[in-house]
Amino acid sequence: MKTTAVLGAAVLAATAAMAEEKALDGADSPLEMLTEGKFAADLRYRFEHVDMENFDKNADASTLRTRVNFTTANWKGLTLMGEVDNVTSIGDDRYNSTENGQGQYPVVADPEGTDINQAWVKYSGESASGAYGRQRIVHGSQRFVGGVAWRQNEQTYDGVRLQWGADALALDYAYVYNINRIFGPDDGAQPADWHGENHLLRVNFTPWEGHQFTAFGYLLDIDPQSGYPAGRAEGNGSDTWGLEYGGKLGPVGVRAAFARQSDGGQSPLDYSANYYMVEGDIALGPVKALAGYEVLGAGDGVGFKTPLATLHKFQGWADMFLVTPGDGIEDMYLGLSGKLGPVKLAGTWHDFQAEDSSADFGTELDLVATWPINPKLSLQLKYANFSSDDSSRYADTEKAWMTVQFKI
Repeated sequence: MKTTAVLGAAVLAATAAMAEEKALDGADSPLEMLTEGKFAADLRYRFEHVDMENFDKNADASTLRTRVNFTTANWKGLTLMGEVDNVTSIGDDRYNSTENGQGQYPVVADPEGTDINQAWVKYSGESASGAYGRQRIVHGSQRFVGGVAWRQNEQTYDGVRLQWGADALALDYAYVYNINRIFGPDDGAQPADWHGENHLLRVNFTPWEGHQFTAFGYLLDIDPQSGYPAGRAEGNGSDTWGLEYGGKLGPVGVRAAFARQSDGGQSPLDYSANYYMVEGDIALGPVKALAGYEVLGAGDGVGFKTPLATLHKFQGWADMFLVTPGDGIEDMYLGLSGKLGPVKLAGTWHDFQAEDSSADFGTELDLVATWPINPKLSLQLKYANFSSDDSSRYADTEKAWMTVQFKI
């Protein structure tokens, strides 16, 4: 029995070693590239409740996102991937999805439909890679370029992406000719796609461990589209250049950024505005404390624009400032996070004021509890409460979410 166990362990070890070597070597043929590929899927159910003071009716959205994808094995550095998403509303449409015509309710931007979320071919070498097709592009904190993965229909990008890295330096450039937005696949009150000629560039420099400097340039030339209100399909072209830092100074984690933006591309606007941010965190026993200050400035009545950002991550989860006000915005925030058993807890408080006027916009409290039940199943409860200081501009708003995600 002991000999059998030893032989069995040896066979398992040899099989694992062969599998690891196979993964490193990749597929031996185009056929094996397909047969050794992997299918994956996940289901994400969400219930979202929105109570806005300027609406007589509350929104209740019950939606299910089903995602299926297939990624081939690596053959001579070549990999292909395809991914399809379907968003389905469960029950009555008691919310404005931006394309279901239910304008009497507040917006929950999760329209129904089936869409190709990703479809790309990628070649990877020793220190460089290149991908073409519809793909996920996420830069840094996603303050300028992100996937908006919080919404049921993710934002992805059609174009070419080239990446190179060696030692302390890494380059990332993408040419994007279409942005597959969260409002797809069918146009509603918002365009489902933004076409244009966009250049996304980042250069990361890590001179020593724990400190990274990033220079970036985002040159957006988004084609105007008729039939939509101003700002939704025109005036989104801009040229943005900036610098970021992230690292640790003793026990304190520090992040800072500065950017300068002006109108660009086919934008009919004429403005320039600054962006800056500084943020720090420190562990206090089992709790992490966070403090930050972020400013999106304004120029000539136009606020600093971040149309490709994962906006839900910033300036409060109530999403009151998805478009920067014409007098800019200052966001001072404080947060605490930690764990209670397996459950991750976090809370953040925001104070919002105008950058280019004396206006006070309001305050917001955000709370979240996330329970990773196992590697395949997770549950999240989330809450946002925005209290307005100027009801003529912003309404008191409460939002609550329950999300259940299952990965196959």
